[in-house]
Amino acid sequence: MSLPDGALEELRAAVGLRIADPALLSDLAGGLNEVETVLRQVVRSDVQAVAEAASHLVEAGGKRFRPLFTLLASQFGETGRDAVVTAAAAVELVHLATLYHDDVMDEATMRRGAESVNARWDNTIAILTGDFLFANASRLVADLGTDAARIIAETFSELVTGQMRETVGPVGAEDPVEHYLSVIGQKTGSLIATAGRFGGMLSGARPEYVEALCRYGQLVGTAFQISDDVIDIASPSAELGKSQGTDLREGVRTLPMLYALADGDTEPRLAELLGEPLTEDALVEEALGLLRSSSGLERARVTLSDYARRARAELEALPASPARDACESVADYLVARIR
Repeated sequence: MSLPDGALEELRAAVGLRIADPALLSDLAGGLNEVETVLRQVVRSDVQAVAEAASHLVEAGGKRFRPLFTLLASQFGETGRDAVVTAAAAVELVHLATLYHDDVMDEATMRRGAESVNARWDNTIAILTGDFLFANASRLVADLGTDAARIIAETFSELVTGQMRETVGPVGAEDPVEHYLSVIGQKTGSLIATAGRFGGMLSGARPEYVEALCRYGQLVGTAFQISDDVIDIASPSAELGKSQGTDLREGVRTLPMLYALADGDTEPRLAELLGEPLTEDALVEEALGLLRSSSGLERARVTLSDYARRARAELEALPASPARDACESVADYLVARIR
């Protein structure tokens, strides 16, 4: 099974990955091909309904950033290629499983340019398919030893806890901004952190390298979500390739919105608009205009820059190499893409 045409180019465009070294590029492409093979093997089933639903998002493609980062992190060790590929596939299966569940909660109809499973079949099938992928991710990791099994279990816990906390919202005197940053750290950062940990650990990298890769993954994963938050408000629909204000339409308060609401000089009209999901295009446009002129958008940019800076600083513990340069390029891109 070969990597889909243009997959690495898609990664460059989507996450700003720059790889100048031909040997590293070839090694990563080969590793991603192996991951694709494992993914397609794992989602097979003698039950046709299970096989069709489980392969739906695998076949739809995607950035594959998490398995790529697993492979990239393994460049700081010297052994364990088969184990790294297995871990990379497991991490992607966990990510795919969360997408099946997210689509149910969001009542989504499309995912990666294809009809979502909950829309094509129903919510029950989507939930059970996500569970099937979680189970197979656990099965893959079980072959990697007890430490790896413990790490993936802890990651499951972080993902679920983050989703529950997002659903419940801030409790008591909990600061909404701190709550939000903590939640996206759990929902997005934790799995990318695990990808880095697995890549370093299973390739025999030095412990300090493994910890640096894990912390980088946590920070850059959180930064990705903040970057998406900013772009959803600041970028025109033509650049996004989709409608602006998705979060406004869903009634989700993202970081720029939370900062704007925390500002004592917030326009009363903006607070009113952010009080509920916006179903009319005119109201979405009004809210976007107010958000763009608020302090919230710039404060979110500053926070993003800080996360990217901290992520880049973690890489200083790693030896200079094309792999480290590639990781740095992602952190730099997250800031550049919102300017």
